[in-house]
Amino acid sequence: MTQVNTAGTGQGDAGRRDTGAGAWRARIRRVIRAASRPSPWRRGPVLAALALLLGLILLRHAQITNRGGLGSLVETFLPWLGLFIPVLLIGALWRRSASAVAALLLPAVAWLNLFGGLLGDKSRPGGDLTLAQQNVNADNPDPAGTARDLAASGADVLALVELTPQATGTYERELAQAYPYHTVQGTVGLWSRLPLSDTQPVDIQTDAGPLAATKPVDVKMAYNRALRATVATDQGPLAVYVAHLGSVRLYPRVGFWTTHRNRNAQALGEAIAAERNERVVLLGDLNGTMDDRAFAGITSQLRSAQSEAGKGFGFTWPATFPVVRIDHILVRGVQPERSWVLPATGGDHLPVAASISW
Repeated sequence: MTQVNTAGTGQGDAGRRDTGAGAWRARIRRVIRAASRPSPWRRGPVLAALALLLGLILLRHAQITNRGGLGSLVETFLPWLGLFIPVLLIGALWRRSASAVAALLLPAVAWLNLFGGLLGDKSRPGGDLTLAQQNVNADNPDPAGTARDLAASGADVLALVELTPQATGTYERELAQAYPYHTVQGTVGLWSRLPLSDTQPVDIQTDAGPLAATKPVDVKMAYNRALRATVATDQGPLAVYVAHLGSVRLYPRVGFWTTHRNRNAQALGEAIAAERNERVVLLGDLNGTMDDRAFAGITSQLRSAQSEAGKGFGFTWPATFPVVRIDHILVRGVQPERSWVLPATGGDHLPVAASISW
C-alpha cells in the first residue's frame, strides 16, 4: 500500500502561502515608496528657483541696483549669463525635474530676445566709406607694425586712441602715405584719405572738481581723450567723433568702479546731442558694452554698426582672448552695411571696422 506524506504536503502549502504573502507585502512597499516619492513637478525646487532668478536678471537687468557698480558689472557680462542655461538644464534632466525644465523657458526666451539677433550674419556687400578704430595700447612694443597692419586694412578713415608722445611720431610717419590728412588731439588721433576740417578737442570732463578750471590748456591737451572732425565725402560732410572714455576697475572694497567713465559718457552724449550735422560717426574705446546703462545718453542717439550689420558679438578685449566688446563704431544718419573685427595688431584691444553708405 502506498502511503501519502501528509506532513510534507502541508509544509509545501504553507511555503506557497508565505511566498504569496511576501510578494503582496513587496508590492505594497513599492506602492508606498512610489506614492511618497515627489512627482516630476515637485522635484528640483532649487533648480527651478535659480532658473527663474536668471530669467528675471536678463529681463530686468536695468532695474538692478548700481550701488558699487553692480548693475554695470552685470550688464558688461550680460551675454555670458546664457551659459548658465545649459548648466541648469543638465541639472534639471539629472533630477528629472519638470518644473525646472519649464522654468528654464524664461531665461532662454529672455536671452534670445536680447542677443538672438546677433547670432546671424547681417552684413551686406557694398558701402561708400570704410572706418576703423583701435586702442593701440600705450605700452605697444611695435607701433610701426601696428600702423602698417591698420593701413593694410583698407580703411578710409582710421581712429587711434591711447596714443603716447613717444609713439605718435611713429604712427604719423607710418600712416602718412596711406592717409594724407590727420589730426592728433592729446591721446586720440584721426587719419583720413579724405580732407578733414573743423578739427577740435572735445571736453568729456576728464577733469572734474574745483581744480579743473585752474589747469592750463596745454596741460589738459596732453591727456585729452576725445576729438571731433568733419570728413569731406562725395556725399557731403560727415561729423566724426573719436573718444577714449575713462577706465573701469574692479576693487574688492568699492566694487565695480566706473565713476570717470560714466562722467565721460554723459559729457560725450551731450556733445553729440549738440552736433548739428545729421550724419555722425563715433569711433572709440568706450570701456563698456552697449548694454550698460551708463551709455543711455549715447545709445539713444546713435546706433551700433555691429548690431545692425555685423556677425556675432564682435568681442574686442582682451586681444588674447576677447570676452567683451568695449570698442565701438556708432552711427547716425548713415547706413551700416558691414561691421567686423580685424586681426590683432599688437595692441591689447582688437581693432574694429565698418563700412557705411548714404
